[in-house]
Amino acid sequence: MSTFSPVTDADLKRARTDAPFRQKLLQQNLEVLLAEIKKLRRGVAAGGGGAKQLREGVELAVRLAEIIQNADRRRVS
Repeated sequence: MSTFSPVTDADLKRARTDAPFRQKLLQQNLEVLLAEIKKLRRGVAAGGGGAKQLREGVELAVRLAEIIQNADRRRVS
């Protein structure tokens, strides 16, 4: 997975009207977030700080996954 690249204004504009693009954008960002959570988890397990950031990242990942699932349900209906 590539590193995170910020979403541009053009991406946001396109995502508002292009559902498949929006879905792809959400999924890519979820993958990047999960990869970073995995790295952070290793640091927390090794005694490093970051437990609060890990918790926040997991909460964000859950919310993002819910958005993706809801978008999938709307497309199927």
